[in-house]
Amino acid sequence: MKKYELAVVVNAKIDDEERAAVVDKCKALIERFGGTITNVDDWGKKRLAYEVQKMKEAFYYFIQFDAETTAPIEIENRVRIMDNVIRFLCVKQEA
Repeated sequence: MKKYELAVVVNAKIDDEERAAVVDKCKALIERFGGTITNVDDWGKKRLAYEVQKMKEAFYYFIQFDAETTAPIEIENRVRIMDNVIRFLCVKQEA
């Protein structure tokens, strides 16, 4: 098992329940592909470096997890098509 971090930038124009549902869906994807979530950081609403989809602000979430090497590809493929996810990035953490 390797350590990974999934950064998710979520639309700021949706309500709190929808935003929580997006994060829960990301967590469910990680667990579905055999990952174990170790930590979830909610950075809150931040200003974007540049305008994305006519938005200047978004909510940032960082989900650390342990998983097999095939899991991040599967997770990224599913997160890519999720509504209200503006940007995402899954990286391997150094030990």
